[in-house]
Amino acid sequence: MDWVKGFYSRTGSWWGRAESRGTERDQRRVALLHEYAGPGPHRVLELGAGYGTTAAATAAAGHDVTAVEITDRVDFATADTYTLVRDDFYRVRLPGRFDVVTYWNGFGVGSDEDQRVLLRRIAGEWLRPGGVALIDICNPFVWARWDGDEEHRLPRPEDGYEYELFERTTFDPETCTAYDTWWEAGRPDDKITQVLRCYTPADLDLLLAGTGLRRSAIAGGGRALLDDNHEYLAVLTPTVA
Repeated sequence: MDWVKGFYSRTGSWWGRAESRGTERDQRRVALLHEYAGPGPHRVLELGAGYGTTAAATAAAGHDVTAVEITDRVDFATADTYTLVRDDFYRVRLPGRFDVVTYWNGFGVGSDEDQRVLLRRIAGEWLRPGGVALIDICNPFVWARWDGDEEHRLPRPEDGYEYELFERTTFDPETCTAYDTWWEAGRPDDKITQVLRCYTPADLDLLLAGTGLRRSAIAGGGRALLDDNHEYLAVLTPTVA
């Protein structure tokens, strides 16, 4: 996972001015939290918080939020309403337990065993009995359809997108892994790639075995896997209440 910090820090420098502002997506995430965890108020742990926009929206809804992020994207965050911890969530130590653990748009970096390590930490260290974890899972059906696609993204400085970029997507069907490669138009030999392990719900159930968590729902039901969303939300609960 050596690529993670560099990839998200660099892409954050490309997009941070545009994407560090709160959007409707953050409000949708808060609504999903309320749907599956109840209105609260809750003690919430957000893993991989990025620019902190969802953490801020969650705090604004009345929750006590701790957000963990390792990359330079936190330089764009305004953490005056929640607790921001700049650290690696595979190593960070956090006090107490949480009613809700969220991981929006990020699960799947590293090996299957890396995912299990994180899932065991959620179940064994962070999530209180009766709590719920909400985790976005890369949708293999959509990433597979994107195999071989290449996009040319022109700058939109008025919206905060200042770089001319290219993106190429490939998908390995044997390992169910997506490779999402980016480069600046003027630097074609300086490419960066994120590597995303994708899981069907059946694969996710196998991954969860022995971690202390089980899948209790998929937001939107199984049909959510067949639309154009590159990820689906898995609702996880402790195997022992």
